[in-house]
Amino acid sequence: MSGQNQADHLVTVFGGSGFVGRYIVRGLAQRGYRIRVAVRRPADAYFLQPFGDVGQIQVVQANLRDAESVAEALKGSYAAVNAVGILYETRKQTFDSIHGRGAAIVAEQAAKAGVKRLVHISALGADSMSPSDYAESKAAGERGVRLEFPGAAILQPSVIFGPEDDFFNMFAAMARISPVLPLIGGGDTKFQPVFVGDVAEAALAVIDGDAAGGQIYELGGPEQLSFREILEFILKTTGRKRLLVPVPFFIAKIQAWFLQMWPWPLLTVDQVLLLQRDNVVGEAASREGRDFSAFGITPRSIEVIVPSYLSRFRAAGQFDQVSA
Repeated sequence: MSGQNQADHLVTVFGGSGFVGRYIVRGLAQRGYRIRVAVRRPADAYFLQPFGDVGQIQVVQANLRDAESVAEALKGSYAAVNAVGILYETRKQTFDSIHGRGAAIVAEQAAKAGVKRLVHISALGADSMSPSDYAESKAAGERGVRLEFPGAAILQPSVIFGPEDDFFNMFAAMARISPVLPLIGGGDTKFQPVFVGDVAEAALAVIDGDAAGGQIYELGGPEQLSFREILEFILKTTGRKRLLVPVPFFIAKIQAWFLQMWPWPLLTVDQVLLLQRDNVVGEAASREGRDFSAFGITPRSIEVIVPSYLSRFRAAGQFDQVSA
């Protein structure tokens, strides 16, 4: 943002205490922006305040299901980021209410508030024709955002990794206690794991004015890996030997039907449906420069980042050295 003082600009981050949101908040604070973190439970976001100077980060209550609270959180904002997302539904927090209607509400209220730049964090694989409610709701949210705020930048990351992730950490934890790991659908589904810090940098580039709005960007890491290859990497990194057992999709759906009844489900039927399709950057996005190249970012690989936080899952802890 050449010629301007970031301290003069307020950025509202919805879901700022979440996995991706906290990295965006940290980056904004380092750049000198004033930040308003809008979350459902403000007490859960106070850990963000040390990221900035005294008074630089303000935490407020807002709920994407409540347009009035969203409008209040956006007052006086120069830019806004919607980083709210859920992996499974609860009684009130449904895919439609958060990813679909909630995303449209943020975009609508941002336009009314005169926000100059809006970043919407969606997901690679968002598809209105998908059998997955998660993917369909993400697509519905994108439609609402583009209708209400045509200049918004929509980021579609593949599976995101980082110290707080629910993917690499979950399977590493499973490998610590289970002699087998499931290869759902045979383990052939391809992913393009992307580092959370790189996703945050892309969002920050839009807010800084260094990347164009009004585009859908597909964000993937430097490698396309199958589900089997990812589990093999986790086992190698943690120094464990476990049996990888192929589980057909129809059996995985049956198992997920029971698992999704847990308060914090390890697997849902909807997630099994997601695993039936590859989650990689499309050829059109790469050809048209709607990927990390648009931000001048060279994405980091799992080999560079993941071992630093999976070390705690090694047999003798983080000080155990795993031979190559």
